[in-house]
Amino acid sequence: MADPTKSPPLTRPSVIAAHSLIKQYIHYTPVLTNQTLTDLASTPQSPSDLEDTQWAGQTPARPRIRLWFKCENLQKVGAFKVRGAFHALTRLMAEPGWEEDGGRHRGVVTHSSGNHAQALALAARTMGIPAFIVMPSISTPSKIVATKGYGAKVIHSGSTSVERERVVEEVIIETGARLIPPYDHPDIILGQGTLGIEMQEQVERMIAAGEDGWQEKCSYAGKAGGGGKRKAKGLDAIIAPCGGGGMLSGTALSCEGTGIAVFGAEPEFEGADDCKRGLEAGKRVETVRTLTIADGLRTPVGAYPWTVIHDRKLVKAMFSVTEEQIKKAMRLVMERMKMVVEPSAVVGLAVALFNEDFRRIVESEGGEEGWDLGLVISGGNVSVEAMGKMFEVSQKEIERQEAKVGQDGKELAENVAG
Repeated sequence: MADPTKSPPLTRPSVIAAHSLIKQYIHYTPVLTNQTLTDLASTPQSPSDLEDTQWAGQTPARPRIRLWFKCENLQKVGAFKVRGAFHALTRLMAEPGWEEDGGRHRGVVTHSSGNHAQALALAARTMGIPAFIVMPSISTPSKIVATKGYGAKVIHSGSTSVERERVVEEVIIETGARLIPPYDHPDIILGQGTLGIEMQEQVERMIAAGEDGWQEKCSYAGKAGGGGKRKAKGLDAIIAPCGGGGMLSGTALSCEGTGIAVFGAEPEFEGADDCKRGLEAGKRVETVRTLTIADGLRTPVGAYPWTVIHDRKLVKAMFSVTEEQIKKAMRLVMERMKMVVEPSAVVGLAVALFNEDFRRIVESEGGEEGWDLGLVISGGNVSVEAMGKMFEVSQKEIERQEAKVGQDGKELAENVAG
């Protein structure tokens, strides 16, 4: 990899500079809104929803949230990872002596469950460089096929980060390829953070143009005093998914000094919420073994992202959600926004909808005016077969869900009327 000590400093200006460097290679992905999901986020959960949770018996929070979705599922290769890959590879190629030392012929190597794999494969093909990608044998088949389709050589490994890294070392010894890590490098962090810069600009423009439609459409506009007047500014906060932490830390850097709070979202299944647990303990968790459906978030937070998230305290808090909540959020995005998203992409939405600790922060700090909340939809690489299996339900479950939809609609109407 490029010498991390020679990388630009981890600052907001460096993220802006990274964007200038890679914008010719990436899509300027859209920011979308959805009135149904904004209404749901601004509706108190029912007491029945809180049963069997740590908030059972408590009064549900009443936050006012306006949702803004940064759609990186529409990015090249279907995920934000292409930003970091192009930035890291571009900087590696600019390293003195790289070309003369045969770097172009030896190529690059990485390990990834799928999205960074595809991203680096595309970046390497674009630059005319061989790419060797170490992928867990349990990776989504469609992601393996796509990675090969970009011209990379795929080598399989075990599913843990330790197993992946061991195979990467073997490839480096055999080929002399240079490592482009999936998240634990300053150049990767700065590249991923470019989505945060774009999102801030986009939301500010959309609010100024009145494109959010909050006053005209939202069921809650005007409920508080002041007739539902909108503030003339941008985002109050962003929630980003966290696996290795490259994108979360990059997003936090993009917001440094802006007043925008940054939060991280993780699955809690089998200890996948390592960043949350690490912050609580004051020490980074270095090993994670989990088979959460959010397969892009199965890795532990890297050392460089940790310095931004923990040491510099640029991430305000971490929240975790259940597998069922992830599936509910995924279903809502597909049915209400008509977008294909992978499970990892919706953990932030699941936090906004279901995590009462986060919702109480919004209620307390946002008050009657509420928050404009950015959600990073990190990717859309999920196969039809995986989705079918994930949402396979019995007729009895279908009838139960239909009954619950009817009850939820009744409770929503009562809350709005009240």
